[in-house]
Amino acid sequence: MKVAYIFATEMASTFKLATMILPQLEQGGHGATVVGMFFFDDNIYCLRSGDPVGERLAKVAKEHGILLMMCDQCAVRRGMAEGEFDQCGKGQVIPRGTVEGVLAGCFPQLYDALAPANPHQVITL
Repeated sequence: MKVAYIFATEMASTFKLATMILPQLEQGGHGATVVGMFFFDDNIYCLRSGDPVGERLAKVAKEHGILLMMCDQCAVRRGMAEGEFDQCGKGQVIPRGTVEGVLAGCFPQLYDALAPANPHQVITL
């Protein structure tokens, strides 16, 4: 089964991702093929360059072809992207200061990026 995760709730990236999902992916025992991860609100902070969780995640994502995307508006608000609010949702916001491979976007960009992977389930945590 192919899944995509949306990290939307408080501490989802620091608890559920960092202590459960990521270790399982690193050890090859997650049980599903992860094709993408989308980060909202403060969950995007784990994607900062130099963040231990983000660096581990970037390595796993590169090895397994996992999409890493953060909400463009969340990133602009937190200084982790270049762009203006009127560019959000249009694919024009550029991530900055993130681990390798992170994209910024909104649902239209997420849908387009996930379409080739054809996930069976999208799980919001």
